[in-house]
Amino acid sequence: MDTIITRFPPSPTGYLHIGGARTALFNWLWARKNAGRFVLRIEDTDEARSTKASVDAILESMQWLGIDWDDGPYFQTRRHDIYSEHIDRLVEQGHAYYCDCTPEAVDAMREEAKAKGLKPMYNGKCRNRGLKKGENTVVRLKTPDTGVTIVDDIVKGSTAFQNAEIDDFIIQRSSGMAMYNLAVVVDDMTMGINTIIRGDDHLVNTPKQILIYQALGAPLPVFGHVPMVLGSDKARLSKRHGAMSVGEYKKMGFLADALINYLVRLGWSHGDQEFFERQELIEKFDLEHLGRSAGMFDMDKLYALNAKHIQKKKPIELGDDLLPHLADLGIGAQNDAFTQGVIETLQPRSKTLVEMAQGAAFYYKDDIEFEAKAAKKFLKPETQDLLNKCADAFDSLGDDFSQAAQEEVFKQIMEQTGLGFGKIAQPLRVAVTGTTVSPGIFEMFIALGKEKTVQRIRKAAQFCAAQG
Repeated sequence: MDTIITRFPPSPTGYLHIGGARTALFNWLWARKNAGRFVLRIEDTDEARSTKASVDAILESMQWLGIDWDDGPYFQTRRHDIYSEHIDRLVEQGHAYYCDCTPEAVDAMREEAKAKGLKPMYNGKCRNRGLKKGENTVVRLKTPDTGVTIVDDIVKGSTAFQNAEIDDFIIQRSSGMAMYNLAVVVDDMTMGINTIIRGDDHLVNTPKQILIYQALGAPLPVFGHVPMVLGSDKARLSKRHGAMSVGEYKKMGFLADALINYLVRLGWSHGDQEFFERQELIEKFDLEHLGRSAGMFDMDKLYALNAKHIQKKKPIELGDDLLPHLADLGIGAQNDAFTQGVIETLQPRSKTLVEMAQGAAFYYKDDIEFEAKAAKKFLKPETQDLLNKCADAFDSLGDDFSQAAQEEVFKQIMEQTGLGFGKIAQPLRVAVTGTTVSPGIFEMFIALGKEKTVQRIRKAAQFCAAQG
């Protein structure tokens, strides 16, 4: 095999969901691993349900995931002439024929076969009639009456399908529109696709597609049918299991690299390794370790993996991804040194970027609102003197606002007041954040900066005085 060429052919009748994203990812990784080509094809022949909004959403989701394509996007609705050309060739060469049997007549044939204990199928009535193209004719492929069609699958192994149970199926409707199996084969042939990784729900179509390849005298691609993703209850994945469109995961604050990492591990393994960065996936991905059993979707594992990816990245890398989530909270920010400092304090404790944005909000506020319970406990009138001592001591540090300098201030205050570290730290935490929960106090002060830190402590002291 020469250059590896894979493809992803979504149907634009909705958004890009987890299963489709995983299929795209497997094909993309294999192409990138082998310095091959990845083709994007939009299968929009269901014109009643296909929408431009869905196309745009699919493209946007793929771009966010970083799954880029080398060719396309191609649209099946713009390729009718190519399909018709191949169908005409099949008819001319005797591999296909025109049929004028009505749907009602075909239903009767199927019922008759069923009554005899046979598989319900078209009985080939028009196969040898030599009909010409007419207003109500469809085109059917002549399938072999005997023998088997073997699907050699890199995931499932070899599966034999009895040709006697594959009827002369329609490849072109009376309207002239090509049927799915014909269009897919012609597309893959003409686009040079030689490796097809897809969900095992497509396996039922594969013997028919192989027969079309053979009728057209084309070489078969490598097929790999991966098991579907299931929910934790082993039912087909749905929204109740947490499965949503890719765009929803972005809104929920997941990183593209984390979602990619998780999706790959739902159907592929590399020993016991769970955490992968993107380039590492490209280097290590192979077809031999695509799983034969269904992956179980687990939101808790996705959250945990996302947290690891957040921790692994540099603050500057997270900045641009965090800004939209800050904007959702009404916070205008830049991916600057201040925001990167804020991120650094929150990386160890954030499972998502939404959590990080919520945790970061206090850094950007001009006026801190104190939680009632926290204020009642820690910002009492008698706390005013402690806060003023701390503010004065921090203010006197000059340009050295390092952790070591802050620790020295704490040591001095502890000696002066006889209070333990926690008795000093918690009122300061509430003074600066408005709550009792925050990043580590020294790193938080450093990220906020001396001026804002001192300013907030003094305002909290004033608040204490007003409670008297």
